[in-house]
Amino acid sequence: MTPAVDPPQRILVINVSRIGDTLLVTPALRALATAWPQARISFFGHPRRVEIMQHLPFIAELGAITKLRAPWLGRLGGARWDIALVFGFDRALVEYALRVARRVVAFRQNDAALDARLFRTAERPAFQTLHAARHPLLLTQALGVPDAGLRLAYQVTDAEKAWARSTLPRDAKPLVGFQVASFPTKGYRDWPLEHFASLGERLLAQWPDAQLVFLGGSLERERVVQFAQRFGERATVFAGRFSLRQSAALMSQLDLYVGVDTGPTHIMGALEPPMVALYHCYSPSRVLAPLERARCYVVDHPRDFASCSPETPMGEISVDAVWARVREALGA
Repeated sequence: MTPAVDPPQRILVINVSRIGDTLLVTPALRALATAWPQARISFFGHPRRVEIMQHLPFIAELGAITKLRAPWLGRLGGARWDIALVFGFDRALVEYALRVARRVVAFRQNDAALDARLFRTAERPAFQTLHAARHPLLLTQALGVPDAGLRLAYQVTDAEKAWARSTLPRDAKPLVGFQVASFPTKGYRDWPLEHFASLGERLLAQWPDAQLVFLGGSLERERVVQFAQRFGERATVFAGRFSLRQSAALMSQLDLYVGVDTGPTHIMGALEPPMVALYHCYSPSRVLAPLERARCYVVDHPRDFASCSPETPMGEISVDAVWARVREALGA
């Protein structure tokens, strides 16, 4: 496949989204950098998530933008970028890209006049028909840019790794991280805490020197602190204590990660330690599990997508099913 445009010198990628969707654009960024190694790539994302992209070798510049700020930006001066790619369906972001780039690529915006101003467009895939990591690649493919792998990318620095090693319990083995909650609007993805309790008890019984590390954000901290008390000194709670990058650094030093489908699980999909990921039937692994990722052990809900809804209990995934994958991941 040959790119459909002359080699650009400056490329802008706009992706204002949650943690997982931010990371899911990294294969498209890698494809752009591979096709046009001379280009300087700028990435603009949500102010609270853009740090996820720090230190990636194919990004030259990071910036923060929101759909509320976008209408006020880019109104002075000429085009700064040769090409801009806009992921998502916020008109304000597309209009901003049209002001600052000579050519703009985006999904069809369901607005004929706006779509007519775009250099290239791609159709939005039907719900749950295409893996989420392949969605962003539809825009790079619209430019004739070949794919350059499907693995998500995240870079933990040496300083962050050293900090994580000094912060984690030193004598425990294995260190097992638990991500017990998704974000509130996707609560149907949460595995019951009693199931996590049974899993934790089995882990600590089989590995007497193990330590459970509870991860997560500030929203679930109080609930996680109360839950972790049942394990006493065998549990360490980091939920809500550290920044996004610090949490990712801690995760990079675990011996195993066990989590429901949420942002940190996407981050883990870009790291190296073994991971066990649990997927609800309404958001199955076939469209969300990390691709090209070694030592990723998936546990899918027993129901298929056709017989599933957000009301289907996540508790139908048995402790036995997850325990089997945990033992496999830890080489037991």
